[in-house]
Amino acid sequence: MADCIFCEIVNNRMKSDIVYQDEDLVVFNDITPQAPVHTLIVPRKHIESLHDMKPEDADIMSHMVRIVKIITEKYRLKEDGYRLVVNCGINGGQTVPHLHLHILGGRRMTWPPG
Repeated sequence: MADCIFCEIVNNRMKSDIVYQDEDLVVFNDITPQAPVHTLIVPRKHIESLHDMKPEDADIMSHMVRIVKIITEKYRLKEDGYRLVVNCGINGGQTVPHLHLHILGGRRMTWPPG
């Protein structure tokens, strides 16, 4: 999709601090981290939000969740815990219209989140 910053990153047209990638996903550190560890799991396929997923996209979300284990082990977050976040739409806090999963860790999270 034109003008999508995440599409630019996953297609290697924009520099990012990539920590994992495979044929379907790219994981990189957030440029405005809200915790000591704040990574984004982004599918290479442009899907605007959770509500725009089609039945054939179910494997993408499943793969995103499976990769959480790899990333949280890399950053040693399992013992103390972490938070997973999917923001959806403007009121949900989604600032980039490309489906992504946040992993936040390295500090105690508060509730309610915001």
